[in-house]
Amino acid sequence: MRIDIDSCEEILITITRNKTRSLLTAFGVFWGIFMLVALIGGGHGMQEQMKKQFEGFATNSGFVAAEKTGEAYKGFRKGRAWDLELEDIERLRRGVRELEHVTPSIANWGSTAVYEDKKYSCTVKGLFPDYEFIEHQNISLGRFLNDVDISEARKVCVIGKRVYESLFKPGEDPCGKFVKVNGVYFQIVGLCISEGNINIQGRASEAVTIPFTTMQQAYNIGNKIHVACFTVKPGVKVTDLQDKIEGVIKKAHYIAPNDKQAVMFLNAEAMFSMVDNLMAGTRILIWMVGLGTLFAGAIGVSNIMMVTVRERTTEIGIRRAIGARPRDILQQILSESLVLTSIAGMAGISFAVLILQVLEAAVNDPGETTIHYQVSFGLAMGTCFLLIFLGILAGLAPAYRAMAIKPIDAIRDE
Repeated sequence: MRIDIDSCEEILITITRNKTRSLLTAFGVFWGIFMLVALIGGGHGMQEQMKKQFEGFATNSGFVAAEKTGEAYKGFRKGRAWDLELEDIERLRRGVRELEHVTPSIANWGSTAVYEDKKYSCTVKGLFPDYEFIEHQNISLGRFLNDVDISEARKVCVIGKRVYESLFKPGEDPCGKFVKVNGVYFQIVGLCISEGNINIQGRASEAVTIPFTTMQQAYNIGNKIHVACFTVKPGVKVTDLQDKIEGVIKKAHYIAPNDKQAVMFLNAEAMFSMVDNLMAGTRILIWMVGLGTLFAGAIGVSNIMMVTVRERTTEIGIRRAIGARPRDILQQILSESLVLTSIAGMAGISFAVLILQVLEAAVNDPGETTIHYQVSFGLAMGTCFLLIFLGILAGLAPAYRAMAIKPIDAIRDE
């Protein structure tokens, strides 16, 4: 396709001949490409935001807790209250070989952490070091609990981000200092900055985590546990193990095998899978809406070019009469369609990128970008090539109609 000053001038004159019509046509393409890019960027940001809510959580995990029984069984009445025991962890390890990690969790709600003259209402959690496999602990200072803390029942703790911000000065190292929780002093050995909103027995950011054995002794809990947490081995689904896990627990605590109420079973794997399916459906919907709007704009360009060709019948006929080849007419019409589509499309992409940048700056904290709404360079280039393709496609029908015009028909039309 030959591009020179005369061709560019002719394209400009043709487009600006009817400014209102050209602007309205260009707006269809502008809005279509803006919707496509903005929806893709917004959808990507939404996915990152949802992933952040699940940050650090094992996607192949599950949880078991005790509820009142719903059936009478072996002399025990309906509605009996019972508790999970520490022995249940070993029962699950022996009875369900498909489990990879099994660990207990206990918590004391409504506790108060005190450091000097500052207080903070928190949750005290008693955990084993292998809880790390269930919910990753993002430790910024110090360390997490270890096996020695468990075996010696040390009075040490790991504090959450919110606890730290409430009790200590910004930038102060809390490790080695002592915090009093419900009248018991614990030495801080680590700072956890995990912020995920999916949690078991309270957020990690608002918790004081101590060794499980220390929790047993300090708060006289004994062998009772609140939640049994587990992950499954690769290739195994949590759903397939639910009946087997419940069977082991029910047998040990004299619960009816058909009791659907006594054991609360939370399948985190199913929850994550549902979210993934939701995100996949959202992505498909975004592309359908965006591409549909963009194609509607391209059809508008094609319709206007058809009208333009009809108005220029005489001009095209005279061109043919003085020697213009059909290829020249084809190139001229395609060039006009391509320029109109490209200008409107580039403006739409630029405006969408600007809006996404403003949204990204508003959502993230200053100086820290954790959620990205901006589209990638590859996607931007892909939309540019899509614009070129649509510009050519929109001009094909009008161009072939222009090529079919004969000089004698043009004169007769005049």
